[in-house]
Amino acid sequence: MNSKDNDAEQPHSPQQQQQQEQVAETDLSPLVSISIMTPPAIPTAMTSSNKVFGDPLLNPDEFPDDMNPPENFAMVCPYIFRSGMPKKRNFPFLQKLKLKSILTLILEEYPQQNQTFLLNNGIRLFQFGVTGNKEPFADIPEDVMCEALVTLMDRRNHPILIHCNKGKHRTGCLVGCLRKLQEWSNTSIFDEYRRYSAPKSRSMDQQFIELFDVAPVLRSIDYAQLPDWPTLPNNTPMR
Repeated sequence: MNSKDNDAEQPHSPQQQQQQEQVAETDLSPLVSISIMTPPAIPTAMTSSNKVFGDPLLNPDEFPDDMNPPENFAMVCPYIFRSGMPKKRNFPFLQKLKLKSILTLILEEYPQQNQTFLLNNGIRLFQFGVTGNKEPFADIPEDVMCEALVTLMDRRNHPILIHCNKGKHRTGCLVGCLRKLQEWSNTSIFDEYRRYSAPKSRSMDQQFIELFDVAPVLRSIDYAQLPDWPTLPNNTPMR
């Protein structure tokens, strides 16, 4: 048996295995990034009331004049909000929402000052990083959108804020797919999408929403944890 055969039979050292794992990580597609950051529990004495102001509708009178909502901020439905990337000046506003979770669609590493804000306020981060729908080759992966919707439809994660960089295209696609689950018409879905994506609405986004298959979402959601919304799929999982 020659030396080459001996080398082939020897098990990899821990250092070699670590190097191989690092190489494998660099081979991951840059088009998708999924991660979850769970903050440490905050003592009850440090938290304010669990009641979301307006319960659940926003009441502008409850906001001091110096509070600034993030760009493109709006309520999607009770306990779900949407916006662009929150900046430091938006943090006092977000504290009023009593958020449990933030769901971001950006690919980049989450900004450090935002991570600090989440940790200090006991907010969990779900990062489903995707590229936008851009011709000719960039498309939002449907399986990632499905995972994001499953997270969004679990009331244990509410109140929750959805955002990308501008709160327009990727956020608009996620909200549009949620509207399909809520059985909205395409006309209403596209009207809402264009309202927030203007003046640069993308036909590929609207095509993505129209063709999105909700069946995998319906097979994956926890029906015991669905929000109490008037428009939701029948509580019989699709096979």
